[in-house]
Amino acid sequence: MGGRRAVGWIAVAGVVVVGGWIITRPMPGDYIPGLGPSTTDGAGTPPVVGTPPPRIDSENLNVDNFFPAQRPVEVAGYKARRNGARQGENCAETLQDRAQDPLKDSGCQAYLTVSFAGQDRPVLSSVTMLRFPDQAAAVRAAEALRAKPGAVAFILADATTAPAQPAGAKPGSDPRVEVVGHYVTVTSSRTGDGRAAAPTPSATGAPTAPTPTPTNSAPSAEQNLDEATRAISYAAGAPFVWM
Repeated sequence: MGGRRAVGWIAVAGVVVVGGWIITRPMPGDYIPGLGPSTTDGAGTPPVVGTPPPRIDSENLNVDNFFPAQRPVEVAGYKARRNGARQGENCAETLQDRAQDPLKDSGCQAYLTVSFAGQDRPVLSSVTMLRFPDQAAAVRAAEALRAKPGAVAFILADATTAPAQPAGAKPGSDPRVEVVGHYVTVTSSRTGDGRAAAPTPSATGAPTAPTPTPTNSAPSAEQNLDEATRAISYAAGAPFVWM
């Protein structure tokens, strides 16, 4: 009887451990959440700049914990591959212009910024994850960042920061700022190599009317950027919901 009881407890413990891992580590694109990717990858490991911040609470804000290099992001049909990343404790390092710091006195504890490249379209995305001591601080920081679009820098595939855009240029999609628990995610996307050029004025100086998209045509560049931003933003926030 004692042997059977011991075997039963081992089986229960195994189910709990496995079940807990499945619940706490969902990943869009898996056949069964937490049980491995639906695609394979033989690419090398992308560059990571900086060192992981020390463990402050139960989460360790490390790029390999949330976005393993071998596993693509797959959300609602959009697929993207992780490239370079930057991480550290000084949240001012995420800003395009540190002289104008909307995160000053916000209590930001650590950051992680990751670059993604669309697998089936020429779109680059950059997502920055910021950790705060509590949700109230995260909400205040998100409001400050929404009031200053473009304050968070866009990083390129090699983990370098994209140069500031010329006045009047629209580099890509508007940044998407989301609060997830005591975290804030800031996501934006750009076409091509991520370095947008200044807008070309028309011959008359008058604004050029947008060209309508034909019915049943391929998605426009704006639609591609919006889709990429929404997908990466979701993928960045999803792990925190489960923690």
